[in-house]
Amino acid sequence: MATVADELPREDETTAQRILRFIARAPVHIILIAVGVFWLIPTLGLFFTSLLSPDQFTEQGWWNIISEPSLATLDNYDRVFNNEAITGALWTTILVSVGGTVLPIFVAAMAGYAFAWLEFPGRDWLFIGVIAMLVVPIQMALIPIFSLYSDLGLFDTVLGLVLFHTAFGLPFAIFLLRNFFIGIPKDLMEAARIDGASEIRIFLRLILPLGLPAIASLAIFQFLWTWNDLLVGLTFGRDTQPITVAIFTQLRQFGSNIELIAPAAFVSLALPLAVFFAFQRYFVQGLLAGSVK
Repeated sequence: MATVADELPREDETTAQRILRFIARAPVHIILIAVGVFWLIPTLGLFFTSLLSPDQFTEQGWWNIISEPSLATLDNYDRVFNNEAITGALWTTILVSVGGTVLPIFVAAMAGYAFAWLEFPGRDWLFIGVIAMLVVPIQMALIPIFSLYSDLGLFDTVLGLVLFHTAFGLPFAIFLLRNFFIGIPKDLMEAARIDGASEIRIFLRLILPLGLPAIASLAIFQFLWTWNDLLVGLTFGRDTQPITVAIFTQLRQFGSNIELIAPAAFVSLALPLAVFFAFQRYFVQGLLAGSVK
């Protein structure tokens, strides 16, 4: 959106002014470039390692592929996608991540709307309880939930993993969406009620479209947390393993099996990164939502 400052004509800057502006911004640019390089080098190293045979990686190192591109091969990826343990774990991770993202957002959106705009007894105390659950560490619930899952037959199932991530994702999701929904002008909902709209219609046709940036940002956070989880998958999975547990198992049993570990790890990194970039626009909007009134 264009601002008044953008529409006003700017005075021509002199060369000295441009140089001074560049020098003033140089430290920030240098720091950002350094952070980007430090993040990019391990990622590139993992990618190049996934393209090398084990002997080439051991004898020459991954950086030699830069000077000798002919060393690259896709045989490692062929082994990964023909490995039933890895592909099964990847499919399990997709199911758990999607379920563990959609379910808590669906519940949190309705709860956030109720906490923001509906009057009911004990509303404020219940919301304080939701905030209190934010400080509960996940490790405290592992043993009790393990016992409960064993009794209910949810241990080592996709549904059990989805429900666990949903339970621990709900407090933050409710807190975030409630604070966003409460910033929506009250006049909009009063006008909708005067027109005869029910609470369900207001929620579906008014609140959800206006809350899309916050919901998209929450979806990205929840998806990344669920996808990268290792502790919950190790605790509640035996045959039902997410990709992180499958890679960890291969590393523990076959420490030198780099031709399988490297491409599997890069695929596990690339898929959530692709999701982030696909929804980056909504993510930025969600972070900036409410900053300007």
